[in-house]
Amino acid sequence: MKKKFSGLLLVTALVLSACGTGKNTDSVKDEKREVKQEINVVSTGELSTLDSALYSDVNSSDMIGQGMEGLYRLNKDGLPELAMAKEEPKVSEDGLVYTFTIKDEAKWSNGDAVKAEDFVYSFKNVIDPNYGSTSSNQMDIFKNGRAIRESKSELDSFGVKALNDKTLELTLEYPIPYLDQVLIGTPFMPKNAKFAAEKKEAYGTSSDDFVGNGPFLVQGWSGANDTWELVKNDQYWDKDNVKLDKINVQVVKEVATGVQMFEAGEVDYTTLSDTYAQEYKNSEQATFVPKAMVGYLSPNQKREVTGNVNVRKAILQGIDKEQFANEILGDGSLALNGFVPENFAKDPVNHEDFRKENGDLLPYDLKEAQKSWDLAKKELGKDTIELELMSADSGTAKKTIEYVQGQLEQNLPGLKINLKSMPLQNRLDFQNKGEFDLVFGTWTPDYSDPINFLEFYDSKGGLNTAKYENPDYDKGLSEARFDLAKTPEKRWEKLLDLEKILIEKDAGVLPLYQGSVGYLKSDRLHDIQVFPFGRTVSYRLAYVK
Repeated sequence: MKKKFSGLLLVTALVLSACGTGKNTDSVKDEKREVKQEINVVSTGELSTLDSALYSDVNSSDMIGQGMEGLYRLNKDGLPELAMAKEEPKVSEDGLVYTFTIKDEAKWSNGDAVKAEDFVYSFKNVIDPNYGSTSSNQMDIFKNGRAIRESKSELDSFGVKALNDKTLELTLEYPIPYLDQVLIGTPFMPKNAKFAAEKKEAYGTSSDDFVGNGPFLVQGWSGANDTWELVKNDQYWDKDNVKLDKINVQVVKEVATGVQMFEAGEVDYTTLSDTYAQEYKNSEQATFVPKAMVGYLSPNQKREVTGNVNVRKAILQGIDKEQFANEILGDGSLALNGFVPENFAKDPVNHEDFRKENGDLLPYDLKEAQKSWDLAKKELGKDTIELELMSADSGTAKKTIEYVQGQLEQNLPGLKINLKSMPLQNRLDFQNKGEFDLVFGTWTPDYSDPINFLEFYDSKGGLNTAKYENPDYDKGLSEARFDLAKTPEKRWEKLLDLEKILIEKDAGVLPLYQGSVGYLKSDRLHDIQVFPFGRTVSYRLAYVK
């Protein structure tokens, strides 16, 4: 724990006394005063950016979501409700043109009015191939989006326009009945166009280079430090319903440290995983929320060894995922034999769960793994193979790659796995440059449709750092987005087929587990929102008593 944060904790010790013990002697409103609306929380990783176009990690997305708000937000039940939009949009008869009106009272934290142009500017940053967003494929839903990101069309043809200061027109490539869910996603946040244009490349690189329109201001983040604050935004249109005045955030990568801080009464919220999840599973202060998050290995398909399909299949089937989920994570996570998780999306006709309907794809099977491994070594002309497995340096990431290393070196004779852990941003930099053999990462979707997982491996997508390519897969994705948009059952069948191509045929991605959000929350803290997909947590409705 950093000394700066410790000093803060000493100052607020009376307020926080016993918050991790459940006794909460200071949690009741006194007749002469009210409880200070200030909490201390843990983030499992550092921030990489506050730019909604450039983030590629959950921790940054979470903090952007505390300080920003799009056309919609999630209500207390986790359902979309109007935010920057004044009212539900007018929709054309063909379902392709949505016209939104921006709230008159919507303001940026510097006092500027939120304008339709702020959405246009932001969305164009995401889709512009020169800007470098890893979320660019999410803008394919708008007219000419894909053509623009593939440099086949100009930005001026993009289907996102400001008709005037308060009127935003969105023209889609195909009808999307769940558009309100999509627009909650982090890439669909607006930017103060004037401010961002002035900041240029510096935008979002520190809290001084960022203005928000959401419930909190991000303060005290220099771009590299591991503590910062969220302070109530007095310019926020719904500020009367925001109770917390300040949230002190501390990066704590080790679960053990976060738990120790909680038990010492130093933090009000921290995450749980592995042995600590098992230890606290019956605690009244522990909560476990199933999450549509996938932990996976991504094999670099441009390298000789990991470019071999039999190597990839051997690795995928050579890892006992059940043991890992149950004995190593132990936080409610599930072994996953597919890229689309359980209880995430259902067949539009028979309402069958996608994962159940598509079955287990290349599950743990030591005999099949060794058969593929022998074939791979023969094809490569190698008796021994050495690979590097890279990850971020969080506690869970390190435990994951250590387990994978042990499993593969034991189950695949002649294989040596070298581990390399580093800060998240460094890992992302190596990934984006294609400088890796295998990398462990996690992916959390923004909305509940299988395509939000499957398009991750679009050959033209910004997130496809593994450079997976299959013309049939790309063609199928295009059909699911466009040709089959109005025939839900045919589209569903196509999505099922695509997952089989990605996993069963090509082993393009190597899924390990479906995650669960486990956390400890002090008794005095109420109404935090923890989400099953998209951003992890919101403090907008939270309060202390």
